[in-house]
Amino acid sequence: MRYLWTEDTGAGLHFWKLVNQLFLNNELVVESKGSNQGLLDAVLDLAITNDDEYYVAFDYVVDNQDVRNKYRMLKSITGKSEGKIVILDMICFEYLVLAFDKLVEWTGTGKTDKIKIREEVLAAAENHRIDLSKINDEKTLQYIAGFKRYSTERVMKSLVGEFTQNEKWSVKGALMGECWYKDCCMSEHTDSLRCGQPEVKGGDEKMIMLIQSEKVQDVIGKLIH
Repeated sequence: MRYLWTEDTGAGLHFWKLVNQLFLNNELVVESKGSNQGLLDAVLDLAITNDDEYYVAFDYVVDNQDVRNKYRMLKSITGKSEGKIVILDMICFEYLVLAFDKLVEWTGTGKTDKIKIREEVLAAAENHRIDLSKINDEKTLQYIAGFKRYSTERVMKSLVGEFTQNEKWSVKGALMGECWYKDCCMSEHTDSLRCGQPEVKGGDEKMIMLIQSEKVQDVIGKLIH
């Protein structure tokens, strides 16, 4: 069996299940372990048989010491697994959504300040962190400085929330917002929650476009045999 283990629950877990369904012909058993510690514990307890492969979607950022420590332990275990345990190279699920090139267009946000901050943050994201030395925009630096406990992952999650406040596009609930994966695209327009105009209406088509985006493909390339 081939397994995909994630720390994500809710919308993040739903995303991985849709990746499995729409892109991998349901070849994987997708399971949430609830947290990065849950992932680590599951890998520590693993008894691998010859036919099993495990893909671990661990949210890794270098500016969180606790995450770095857990990742180091995870790497040590996978290094002895003879290729049976593979860590996916990712920051977090929210980063994959934030980096999607259709995000602004589809969600229809009018937050021009946040659009600029998103561009700056994405341009400065490398090696599992936001390289602050690459950001010259004062408003972007102020936005990041506003986090009491700063980490790259916190910034990514907060920023993607700015673009997906409309519940139909939300990535914070028990499932991804309906407009990501259902044959609809428009929720009712209100003054506060605008909705964009996806060029495709079908749910499968929209999800496949997200899955085929560059950052998602960088992560799931190891899953494709």
